[in-house]
Amino acid sequence: MAVAIAAARVWRPNRGLSQAALLLLWRPGARGLARSHPHRQQQQFSSLDDKPQFPGASAEFIDKLEFIQPNVISGIPIYRVMDRQGQIINPSEDPHLPKEKVLKLYKSMTLLNTMDRILYESQRQGRISFYMTNYGEEGTHVGSAAALDNTDLVFGQYREAGVLMYRDYPLELFMAQCYGNISDLGKGRQMPVHYGCKERHFVTISSPLATQIPQAVGAAYAAKRANANRVVICYFGEGAASEGDAHAGFNFAATLECPIIFFCRNNGYAISTPTSEQYRGDGIAARGPGYGIMSIRVDGNDVFAVYNATKEARRRAVAENQPFLIEAMTYRIGHHSTSDDSSAYRSVDEVNYWDKQDHPISRLRHYLLSQGWWDEEQEKAWRKQSRKKENLRRVDVQLLGQLCSLGLEIGALREELVTILEEEEESSEEEEEDQEPQWKQEEEHLEACPAPHPPDFEMMI
Repeated sequence: MAVAIAAARVWRPNRGLSQAALLLLWRPGARGLARSHPHRQQQQFSSLDDKPQFPGASAEFIDKLEFIQPNVISGIPIYRVMDRQGQIINPSEDPHLPKEKVLKLYKSMTLLNTMDRILYESQRQGRISFYMTNYGEEGTHVGSAAALDNTDLVFGQYREAGVLMYRDYPLELFMAQCYGNISDLGKGRQMPVHYGCKERHFVTISSPLATQIPQAVGAAYAAKRANANRVVICYFGEGAASEGDAHAGFNFAATLECPIIFFCRNNGYAISTPTSEQYRGDGIAARGPGYGIMSIRVDGNDVFAVYNATKEARRRAVAENQPFLIEAMTYRIGHHSTSDDSSAYRSVDEVNYWDKQDHPISRLRHYLLSQGWWDEEQEKAWRKQSRKKENLRRVDVQLLGQLCSLGLEIGALREELVTILEEEEESSEEEEEDQEPQWKQEEEHLEACPAPHPPDFEMMI
């Protein structure tokens, strides 16, 4: 690993590539291992050649018994653009985003932070049943979302609300989904924070852990076959990466050469399980090369590093039809959910460090201040405006619920109930149609072979 990365850095003066591009260059097995593809030359076997002929790996023979020890291989480096004070470290890595885009990044992160606080309070007041905050991980959301095309398909886990927010998903719909009212696109069928929006190419979130990973690979494979010229991005946490679906998805994506970006938010905890108890290897990015996936590890609290890595991964995924794995190192400042008390498994000092010393919002604010694009007065005005905006949306949602309960929206409710009943009737009719051939088969079977069955068998079925 260290040798490959060092070699990539040596190439840099001649190739003129950025660090993000260089770190994405290394892919184990790229030394000539042929992959099954109708347009590519297959591996040639020869008994005259003393080199390994095994089709399952690209390697050399050695004559010394030696196991590969994980602690000998140096860890994958963490790519960053800004330091903790928001200063650009290497000017050549500065994405040079226009002022308007950087301000949108900042406002999306702060608005998400404000929404989290209000909806968290709403749950504590008993107004909604459940909530999950995004404190500390805002940079991974908006940094990656800004580097994507708006038609790129998103498969989220349950902590990617910032991706939808960057795509201008209305605050009213965030609120409606969490309250489960008549304005909710899912009509209250999902628990809170399980967002979805077809118009913004965001697949509805499902609770079972990691199920979105193989589904996202399937969508990417379909996009490849359709020459859709877009990527699929799949978000998940380091805890979900321990699920079997993650490994199946990685392998399918690599072997089928799918244009997909696996985006892992490594926030330190899988609910209450710290990373030290989850795995013994070098994080999640280290798993990518074993599957033949281009991989990179970035500072998830550096929105520019996330942006650069995602943009380069997207460009190459579309151009080359291959998967990419991005591991964004960050920290979950909030509790896992409103059902969790993180003080039982981590210290207040630990949380305070990340909240006060290394927060993605603070880092980008320092950058804006240094550029002269933001000041303290604008900060106060924006914070006040965003909280007022969120509170107005919450009041609207609550009033709508009260109006419905008082019967002042009878017409709308009647239409909704009629629609639901019609859907249930259609579903029931479809089930009966599906079952009809089965009943006929059972009747024919009983007529042909009546003896072996007990007298009341027909009643039993």
